[in-house]
Order: sequence, then C-alpha cells, then structure tokens
Amino acid sequence: MQHAYDFYKPDMLSEYPVVDGKLSIQCYLSALDCCYSVYRKKIRAQWQKEGNDKDFTLNDFGFMIFHSPYCKLVQKSLARMMLNDFLTDHNRDKNSIYSGLEAFGDVKLEDTYFDRDVEKAFMKASSEFFNQKTKASLLVSNQNGNMYTSSVYGSLASVLAQYSPQQLAGRKIGVFSYGSGLAATLYSLKVTQDATPGSALDKITASLCDLKSRLDSRTCVAPDVFAENMKLREDTHHLANYIPQCSIDSLFEGTWYLVRVDEKHRRIYARRPSPNDDNLGEGVRLVHSNTATEHIPSPAKKVP
Repeated sequence: MQHAYDFYKPDMLSEYPVVDGKLSIQCYLSALDCCYSVYRKKIRAQWQKEGNDKDFTLNDFGFMIFHSPYCKLVQKSLARMMLNDFLTDHNRDKNSIYSGLEAFGDVKLEDTYFDRDVEKAFMKASSEFFNQKTKASLLVSNQNGNMYTSSVYGSLASVLAQYSPQQLAGRKIGVFSYGSGLAATLYSLKVTQDATPGSALDKITASLCDLKSRLDSRTCVAPDVFAENMKLREDTHHLANYIPQCSIDSLFEGTWYLVRVDEKHRRIYARRPSPNDDNLGEGVRLVHSNTATEHIPSPAKKVP
C-alpha cells in the first residue's frame, strides 16, 4: 500500500478521474514487483519447512491473472514477473528459458519501468508462458475494456469459462489485484481436485460456459447513442429522489438494475428474473437499506 496520485477523482461533482498515465504504469509495475517478491518469500519459507529448498517461479502457477486496465499491460506484467525470476535466479546461466537475456543480469528493477529493451526482451522470452497461463484470462477484458475492480474477476471468469473441470482440477491460479491510489496484493487460488459431474467445480464452469456467447450477443449501438447515454449518466449520477427511465428489456436475465434513488440517496435495486430463479414471486426482488436515520448532504447536491 502506498499514497500516490496516479489515478484519482478530486472533483466530487464528476465521475471522471484525473490520470497521470506514466505514473500509473510505474505504480502498477512497482506494486507487482513488491507483491510478487513477498509472495515468493512466503512460499519459499513454507516449502523449506517441508524440506523443499526450491525458489518459487512463474512456472509454478498453472494460470496467472491480473487486474486489467488494458490488455497490453497484462502481457507486460507477466514479462515483468519473469524479469523478477531472472534477477533472483543464481543459476540462470544454466536455465534455457533465459537464453539471450544475459545482458540484463545486472539491471535494477526500479530502473526498468520504461526500459524498452528490457520490456521487449522479456515479453519475447515470456510469450509461451503468456499463451499458456494468461492469454485465456483476457476474454472479457478484450471485449469490455477496463472494468476497474471487477476486471480481475472477469479474468478469473474467463479462465473458468474456457477450460474443463478436468483441465482446471488441482491447478494453482495466481491473482494480482490492484487499485490506484494505491493498494495491491498477489495471492493464489488452488482449484479443487474434484472434477466429477455435479461437483462444485463442475457447477461453476457450467455456469460460465455461455460467457463467450453472451459477449457475442450484446447489442451494437451507434457512437451517438453511446454518447447520449454517457451524457444522461453525467446529468443524473448525483441526483436524489430519482427514477431511471431506461428500459430493462435488453438486460440479461438475472441482471440487477437500479429501480430508484430515494430522497436520502439510498439506492434501491431489483433483479430481472431468470428461469433458474426460485421463489422470486412476481420476478422482482427489491434490495435496499432502511437503517439510515440522518442525511448528510453531499457536494453533489449543490448541483442545480
């Protein structure tokens, strides 16, 4: 965790951020370096207790997924992890995967954030790892762009949607989660060994089997329609006592949507019914909070 003005929202009347693009990339990569280093040390300490005197490397992940502001940064990040492995491998001269990288043996991580030679060399060296461990995770990000917090979970869903339970069983999935400002963590998920029909893993993958077709079935709209919707959002996102006027007909079954915002800015949601739902009555379930007892006006209320 670190205090950094890489991407922030100082204007309370606007949802749009102020972004320092170069600093944002540096913050992301430095956070990845730090988190991966801590993770590797923890795993090594654990392995040593078990009698295994081996360094953890990228190759020990079955899959590696990332917070995905844009897909090229994900590919660069995987290459960055290989750079970390390379610099700490005392036997790297004997490791064939590092062939051709000898010239970078003395570089310092903090000097390489924008070193194009290092970036190009390690992206090339890690290309097979990228294809095996990360490329599949970009299915949603390639289609939807930056989803902020949910992007890393979109990456997880992308992996689970494209591999069978048998292919996933027992695999270790590395997860790098990042939030500007900044906070980051790297952790791993161990997939259960139980891939039998009806198992939890089987049910999870089955629930995501139509992910690609759902992406492909999205409605294509003209840019001016998109611009109109964005303008509507700008004009209404701060309002209290507001009822959205948009149709829900184009929403996927099971989608939660905003019904209204009350006079105290409390948001009330409903869910479009799905054939798999049980006990939804007439098809709408409202979710709201009735615990607010005091209203503190926000700066957004000052907007005429």
